[in-house]
Amino acid sequence: MADETLNSLANTDLEGKSTQAHIQRSWLLLGGVMLTALVLRAPITAVGSIVSEIQQALGLSGAMTGLLTTLPLLAFAAISPLAPIWSNRIGIENTLFFAMLVLAGAIALRSLATIPALYAGTALLGMGIAVGNVLLPSIIKRDYNQKAGLMTGLYTVVMNLGGAIASGFSIPLTEQAGIKWNVVLGGTAVFALLAAVVWMLQLRGKQQLAFVSGLNQAKPRPIWSSKVAWFVTFFLGLQSFCFYINITWIPEMLIDRGLSHAEAGWMLSLLQIVGMPSTFIIPILAGRRASQRGYALITAILFAIGYLGLLSGDTSLIVLWIIVTGIAAGAGFGLAVMFFVLRTATAHQSAQISGMAQSIGYLLAAFGPFLFGLLHDVTSSWNMSLIMLLAVVVLYGFAGWGAGADRKIGEQAMES
Repeated sequence: MADETLNSLANTDLEGKSTQAHIQRSWLLLGGVMLTALVLRAPITAVGSIVSEIQQALGLSGAMTGLLTTLPLLAFAAISPLAPIWSNRIGIENTLFFAMLVLAGAIALRSLATIPALYAGTALLGMGIAVGNVLLPSIIKRDYNQKAGLMTGLYTVVMNLGGAIASGFSIPLTEQAGIKWNVVLGGTAVFALLAAVVWMLQLRGKQQLAFVSGLNQAKPRPIWSSKVAWFVTFFLGLQSFCFYINITWIPEMLIDRGLSHAEAGWMLSLLQIVGMPSTFIIPILAGRRASQRGYALITAILFAIGYLGLLSGDTSLIVLWIIVTGIAAGAGFGLAVMFFVLRTATAHQSAQISGMAQSIGYLLAAFGPFLFGLLHDVTSSWNMSLIMLLAVVVLYGFAGWGAGADRKIGEQAMES
């Protein structure tokens, strides 16, 4: 009887420890996802508001300045297809741990305030961000599939929040607080290091094997031959095309129309802040419906309204046009990321389509700021640049119609 009691107490103690360990791992996983999300945009958006100060301090030409936005996008395109391969070999937590270490080091390198360090650091931080961009949706598919909409909404809101804070506070910190631009840019390295620490605490065999075994069991249809994957790719790519034009050129456009540098910087921050509610809500709503075509078309219409407003040149309603454009950008990004979960059957497929979409999509987006600026230089006006954006929005709506259909990658009958 005594032995049975002792065994019962021992089993209860083991179950309690197991439950406690599970809760601890769950919180660590959530912390890793959110800290990673926090630094997936901030290191890039922080540049937009103080780009003129960087240009003057280092004597950069317009083309060289444009590379500060283009280089990370090219890094996204190059590294995104590799992230699923690395995670398959060494585990998703390991891959994210190394990615955050690279990101922290790259941000520190960029802040050395020399031209070689600026560009080398910018390229390297794009590589670290690319891995996070690709693998966070696959974690949601693997560990939060039943709450995919909620988790997608949460991490995209945190991502946008980080970007908005970085762009909104860059000018006040440099102009009013007197902090050097390179120190401001270097601040986000702290959060990348924190993310690396949280992932390091999760480097345990069980989690790695669970993901790898899931990958080995999956024999999906080749991702590059899927019509669904291509629609999702172009939906993300065209959304990013618009987004990176927004953060690169909208402040400059508003300054040309009479706003101060500080006001233009806050408009850029507002653009990102107003997108947060839609970034959070749209994935939740999309996860409850079989088809998301209606949501995709709504975001395209909102983009068109915002850009038509900017094209009108009416600065009295500039806040309205910024708000509408911001809502469209937030909803579009949340929906694009949600497609990585909704259009796939496994975590491996989710990582694959995320890698494909972000590789081609960000390569497409890399041309956006360049083309927008080129049209402005040729015409000495922002009108043709904005008309180009309106044409892109039409293509974006078409891609959303295809990506939003109720079908998954590998369902050959539905894709034919």
